[in-house]
Amino acid sequence: MTVEAAYTTWSATYDADRNLTRDLDQDVTRRVLGDRHFRSVLEIGCGTGKNTALLAGIAERVVALDFSEGMLARARAKMRADHVVFLRTDVTRPWPCADGSVDLVIGNLVLEHIEHLDAVFAEASRCLTADGRLFVSELHPFRQYQGAQARFVDAANESTRVPAFVHHVSEVLDAATRAGVTLLRFGEWWHDEDASRPPRLATFELVKR
Repeated sequence: MTVEAAYTTWSATYDADRNLTRDLDQDVTRRVLGDRHFRSVLEIGCGTGKNTALLAGIAERVVALDFSEGMLARARAKMRADHVVFLRTDVTRPWPCADGSVDLVIGNLVLEHIEHLDAVFAEASRCLTADGRLFVSELHPFRQYQGAQARFVDAANESTRVPAFVHHVSEVLDAATRAGVTLLRFGEWWHDEDASRPPRLATFELVKR
């Protein structure tokens, strides 16, 4: 099953499923960005809009991208605001965004499903203003080394693993450097139920210089 097909199927239950990684990602994103303000935000891989509501509250304009129509339908149903636009887009291809037009690009739990990172970081850099910020939150590679992977159980009680790729921290940073964005802060995050386990999430806060 392709990533797109998997997420379209998963969209029916995504918000209701028990998912510690999703919940921690939402909490971490709020903790990192919740007290900031942005003129324009581009969200890649918005899914059902779990973080879009936060972005709508801290930005004057939000463009949210995803390539799963099922996920986008859920997001649109939850978020109806004049300053928020949802667009169906494959983020491995050129984004519907003018050069230097946004001051925050954000991607949550997206890169694990993208084999080659350079195109994504190049598009983020192209879209960002000078001194614009890039925020990335991902399943920590330490968890991936242990076999962790996005998965869900469908209506027929069949377990599906969403296709994924392991990206080492150094690989992410190298792709960012090639695209002209520089690391400001690297974070590692645990859920309350993660005692004595490797970090669940890795976050990268970067700036375009």
